[in-house]
Amino acid sequence: MSKMSIQERKRIKQRQLMIRKMTRIGIISAFVILLGVFLVRGVILPLMGRSGNSSTKSEEVAYGEINEDGSTTYEMDKGDMAERIPIFSDNDTAKAVDLTPGWHDNSYGRWYRNPDGTFYANGFQEIDGAQYSFDGDGYVQTGWVTKGVNDYYFNEDGSYNPDKKKPMLALTFDDGPGQYTMELLECLEANGAHATFFMLGELVGSYEDEVRKMVEIGCELGNHSYDHSDMTTLSLDAVYKQFSDTDQNLINACGQAATVARAPYGNGNAEIYETVGKPFFMWSLDTMDWSLLDADADYNSVMNGDLTDGTIILMHDIHQPSVQAALRIIPDLVAQGYKLVTVSEMAEAKGVDLQNTCYVDFWQSTLDAGQVPGYTGQSGPLSSGSSDSSSDAGSDELSSGSEATSDSGSEDELYSDDGSGSEDELYSGDESGSEEEPFDIVTEEYYEDTGDLGEY
Repeated sequence: MSKMSIQERKRIKQRQLMIRKMTRIGIISAFVILLGVFLVRGVILPLMGRSGNSSTKSEEVAYGEINEDGSTTYEMDKGDMAERIPIFSDNDTAKAVDLTPGWHDNSYGRWYRNPDGTFYANGFQEIDGAQYSFDGDGYVQTGWVTKGVNDYYFNEDGSYNPDKKKPMLALTFDDGPGQYTMELLECLEANGAHATFFMLGELVGSYEDEVRKMVEIGCELGNHSYDHSDMTTLSLDAVYKQFSDTDQNLINACGQAATVARAPYGNGNAEIYETVGKPFFMWSLDTMDWSLLDADADYNSVMNGDLTDGTIILMHDIHQPSVQAALRIIPDLVAQGYKLVTVSEMAEAKGVDLQNTCYVDFWQSTLDAGQVPGYTGQSGPLSSGSSDSSSDAGSDELSSGSEATSDSGSEDELYSDDGSGSEDELYSGDESGSEEEPFDIVTEEYYEDTGDLGEY
């Protein structure tokens, strides 16, 4: 091989080495530039914006209100607003591929990227005039989403559907706890349902496990006096002792007192409510289970009764037929789309700040009429504020009551189980009461807009 050929081959080799070296430098430089852009846009700027705007990032919206033309301005509770999350963890690598702002889809779902490189997570967010709910990983949620005591329905594209609602019912049980209460609690737990138990102080010590179970599964402790005496026949000091002794027994059993109360026979007045210092509750659907003592009849009294959204149902967990009926009622109501809540959960969902007075129902018609003390006119984030008492729970079988049965402006309609009772039919529904004892019920201020209470 000639000397010239050898030199030519050396030049070609050197040129190839130089090309490879420059290629490596170019690749490394491009990687460094991309990494820098990613760090700046995906981590540094979002963190700076997050710390600098943490006090204002949720100021876009607050609560919903109805406009003069009947349309609704949808607004959100700041506590439920989505967070702006920077992309910097291994879990976010699927979102780091595309830096383009706007909607994106990947194998995990649909998500939204902001111009500053952040994405929304853990809450609600309005985007382009529609409301969306993002999970903890920043992906849009669909179907039913629960936030606190409220349920919201989001369409397949993730947008909020204000027309679909879960109507709420409050199951309440009086005069226990008793030997059938634990089975009832297990049924409530299995169906994700809550109830309020108005208990007698003299029985609490014998069923402390049941009381602790109530707290454990999210049910509400109610005070029904110590021994079921008629509070209107006692001095206020004696009334106070009846309820304070019961609270003490509850504290001994589970560490907390009752949050709400119910007067035996429904007999109460403003002085009693203030003396006890708790919200008192009547009912809008009386099953008369104490009188029927028949599981089938008890079941029908609920399932064929007025199940308007906001109804408070009266039952008794000391009777075996009542509990046997409840074991069928609870899963059937849940299957039909109802949400079973405590009375305090219902008040919160309906925008009612509970006062030391008496409540009968939380029907929208009653709220709109101004007959529910403490009603703020707000019913939670994403609320449409509609006064229509009907609710779409995704089932044709779901009854939300008619306008007639929801109208609480008439005294004769307030306490019957179907909204059509007469004064002769207004009995307490308590097994210890007699038909000669009509309700001595709520305070005059509760009906300050409805006129004279008459003999009630």
